[in-house]
Amino acid sequence: MFINPSKNIPVLDRYIIQQLISPFLFGIGLFAAIGLSVGTVFELVREIADSNLSVAIAVRVFLLRMPEFIALAFPMATLLATLMTYSRFSSDSELIALRSVGISVYRIVTPALIMSLFITGITFTFNELLVPAANYEARTTLEEALIGERPPFQEKNILYTSYDHFEQADGSQRKALGRLFYAEQFDGEKMKGVTVVDRTSNGLSQIINAESAKWNTSMNQWDFYNGRNYLIAEDGSYNNIIQFEHKVVNLPKRILDLTERERDYDEMNIAESLEQLERVKASGDEEELQTLKVRIQQKGSFPFVCVVFGLVGSALGTTPQQTGRATSFGISILIIFGYYLLAFITGAMGQAEILTPFMAAWIPNFLGFGIAGWLLFRSAN
Repeated sequence: MFINPSKNIPVLDRYIIQQLISPFLFGIGLFAAIGLSVGTVFELVREIADSNLSVAIAVRVFLLRMPEFIALAFPMATLLATLMTYSRFSSDSELIALRSVGISVYRIVTPALIMSLFITGITFTFNELLVPAANYEARTTLEEALIGERPPFQEKNILYTSYDHFEQADGSQRKALGRLFYAEQFDGEKMKGVTVVDRTSNGLSQIINAESAKWNTSMNQWDFYNGRNYLIAEDGSYNNIIQFEHKVVNLPKRILDLTERERDYDEMNIAESLEQLERVKASGDEEELQTLKVRIQQKGSFPFVCVVFGLVGSALGTTPQQTGRATSFGISILIIFGYYLLAFITGAMGQAEILTPFMAAWIPNFLGFGIAGWLLFRSAN
């Protein structure tokens, strides 16, 4: 026996959700089209004119960039849909009718909250499964068309640094360079022109120069070939020089990970960003580490903008007023601009370590929830 799930939804909720769907879809199309035009179309048209980029490649890149702008449009469309729908309810006196029979404002906006939570889940799914892979494919496709096909690994100047904490004479700890690894070239299998500087013994202890080095998968070790090992005495003089044809060097496998072509922040999902975070920690690049921490928190906070905008739009819409579509769109633009300006400022403060990464990413949402709660309370009373 088939059961229609819509029959289990109260009539009021079903009616409001149906009214929200059309402006929400309109908002997705509108904001995604604006974003694609500004962020992609102009660039592709310029490349077609200046670099003879083929139209077929341009269309492929355009389609690959669409998921990113659709995901960005979800929160904005939620704001526009709730503001337009509840404003129409207010102007048509439907809110007055509902409240006259004892239905509170909080109950009236509940369908918008439920829909916003559902859209939050869709946004998170887009940003984790579709957007990073599509952005990476779009960038590599455009680069191959303009620059030529490139190997999926870094070919030159592989640099790896690791930092350790060293104990001082007074018992305190200081952080300093522990090891430095440098390779002039990489052919996808072997490192060539390799130099290792080892300072793990609380001072320069050895320098290794080798013709080549290779990661031994079966033994989980680095094999160095045809080189010299310079042992350094405590006074800084060469203590011994050892030539070798083969030498095992204790270095981490993550050096090999550095040869992978780096992805931008918007080309990684949260899991990939966390892997990148571990590699950056090992490199000791504190500035890059802080930026990545902020971006990871922003990846988690962004989908919840849908709930923030849904509540703000509902709260503004339930305030007695005469608001048309053009006015609703204008108010939406102002709120969107204000939110993203605040997000940019707090993100920059997080990267500057003025705010923690968590607070840098979530302060705009917390502030949005607070404003929405105050507006709903005022409307309900």
